[in-house]
Amino acid sequence: MKPSLATKLFTGIIMLLGLFAVVVIFSYRMAGQVLSNSREVAASQQLSTDAVTLLRNIVDMETGFRGYLLIGNEQTLEPYYFGERELIGRFSNLREQVQNSPEQVQRIEQTQRLFQQWTSYSHLLIAEKREAHRRNAQQSALDGLPHQRLAQNLTGKQMMDGIRAQLAMFEQHQSRQRGNLRQRLDQSIARAEWLSSGLALAALIVGVLWSGYLVRSISRRLSNMLNLARRMADGDYSTQITDTDNDEMSELTRALNTMARTVGANIKQLENRNKELDQFAYVVSHDLKAPLRGIESASRWIEEDMGREKLPEHIREFLALMRQRVHRMEKLITGILDLARVGRVDRAEETIFVRTLLREVIDSLNPPAGFQVELPFFLPTLTTDAVQLQQVFSNLLSNALKYHGHPETGHVVISCEDADEFYAFSVADDGPGIDPEYHERIFVIFQTLTERDTFESTGVGLAIVKKIVERQGGRINVDSTEGQGAKFTFTWPRHSGKARLPTATTTAAVS
Repeated sequence: MKPSLATKLFTGIIMLLGLFAVVVIFSYRMAGQVLSNSREVAASQQLSTDAVTLLRNIVDMETGFRGYLLIGNEQTLEPYYFGERELIGRFSNLREQVQNSPEQVQRIEQTQRLFQQWTSYSHLLIAEKREAHRRNAQQSALDGLPHQRLAQNLTGKQMMDGIRAQLAMFEQHQSRQRGNLRQRLDQSIARAEWLSSGLALAALIVGVLWSGYLVRSISRRLSNMLNLARRMADGDYSTQITDTDNDEMSELTRALNTMARTVGANIKQLENRNKELDQFAYVVSHDLKAPLRGIESASRWIEEDMGREKLPEHIREFLALMRQRVHRMEKLITGILDLARVGRVDRAEETIFVRTLLREVIDSLNPPAGFQVELPFFLPTLTTDAVQLQQVFSNLLSNALKYHGHPETGHVVISCEDADEFYAFSVADDGPGIDPEYHERIFVIFQTLTERDTFESTGVGLAIVKKIVERQGGRINVDSTEGQGAKFTFTWPRHSGKARLPTATTTAAVS
């Protein structure tokens, strides 16, 4: 069984975390080595500093000792006694620090023996100098000292040279050792850098490769799903995609395949039902219009047979009212068929100049001489379904003319504005207006705001307008108050095919 997508993602995360843990562990160990070597270098440096301080104290003692022998001033012995007190602890401290190096311990012990010999020698001469100066205040240098020969034959200098030689060898040994320690420190730093960089690079490579594998696998399968969705959007529901990975995305793939089959079956049923509706509409249009034409003909025959002059006035009114109702019924049937055909008739799109289309619509309505329609300076050129756009403008302008209380002085203003992917057209009149309470009602089929005997209206026109506009992906609304005129605004796509609502199928309309 193949691993699931969640397992693959979890495995990748665990791998990266494992490599990260290895990097951390190695970095910690390398850092420990670097720190240990750094401490050893610092300790060696401190040891050298202590040795130099020890030698400086001995030199200060020697200087004070020589000064006292020359001038006999007790103040010159202050560095001598200070150094004598300090050096007792310094020799012990140095011996403890180099206890792991027998060679260095031997040098410290040899230096300490020479120092003890020199202090014995210096104590002897200081005591003799002090006694000689007590007996003779004018005594100078080594005059009258019993052991004057010791100072003259450079015995003290030889012991001091031995001390310097031992400490010089001590420092040379420490310097060589410190060089080795620094080399080890540099090597440990370089090793830590290489190991950390190598492990980090390995983690990066593994992470990139694993991520690339997952991304390539997921993107390929998502691409297949996207192609299936696009084919479904284009009306192809027969295509299926195959996914054998048996993970969560495979379940999604199977669900999409099932959805495509279900939608395809539903579309097939919808096509069959549309055909049935077309046949029903054809029957309705012919079977209902035929009796209506018979009723109209019968009313006219009655007038002809009985003579129009002999018919009572109320009978003529009844016959005229009958024919008016027949004409209204015919228009109502025609309106219902027009509403049903919206979006179901496959018409070729064509390039139209909206200004020319509007002039044709206005001419077809044949408004009274005083009725003015004002067109804007800018009107676009569109590639669209010219018949449907013409229907929209025709219904809106027809309503503005039909319901205007004084059409001979009516004024309609048409405007056009940019609205992103759409053009926003508006048709504003100065007619009686519409109460806001009825703004939604006027777009419902068969709904009119006036008595049907006052205006011959089927209540289908604005329903057709709304359906056409919305199938193009646009919206229509009205801004009006009673007595203030009405302004209808609708949006129409700027480009062919943009934002148009999909249709389930395309069926030829019944005439």
